[in-house]
Amino acid sequence: MRIRQIAIAIMGLLLIGISPAMANTLVATTPVVGSTIQSAPSAITITTQLPLIDTGNDVTVTDPTGVRVDDGALTIDGVNAVIGLKQLVKTGVYTVNYSLLAENDAPLTGSFTFTFAEPTVIATAAPQTTAVPTPSGNNLGTTIFVLGLLAAAIVVTVVLSLYARKLYRDR
Repeated sequence: MRIRQIAIAIMGLLLIGISPAMANTLVATTPVVGSTIQSAPSAITITTQLPLIDTGNDVTVTDPTGVRVDDGALTIDGVNAVIGLKQLVKTGVYTVNYSLLAENDAPLTGSFTFTFAEPTVIATAAPQTTAVPTPSGNNLGTTIFVLGLLAAAIVVTVVLSLYARKLYRDR
């Protein structure tokens, strides 16, 4: 009787230990789920709770008309899945579909959307002229300083060579 109670208790603990809290979940996305952006991203990043395995993952991005706009280059870096994007040109809702795999876990599948609102006015900056500073003719002090340093270097070199010669002879 006592062994049966212990066995039931152990089985209960095992069942409690396998909970949905251990399953992989979505932690963050860039761009943020449901956000409206005005500058086109070059990639979509999906961050998960558990580290992803290198193979078997799939992420696709489609534009408002259903055409794929991802470049197919999916990179897995720990908990991050990053898919490159082609240049976004259409304003509207973009859909990201994903199926991500973590070791010893069910696939994390789902989708999210973000809105790309292309700026209506693109301001072009007019070229600005900048004044190039002209060297002033008053560099006499700098010239004298540099020539003084050069003369000091020559004197130090001569003194060191004479000292080395003396040491060599005294051996």
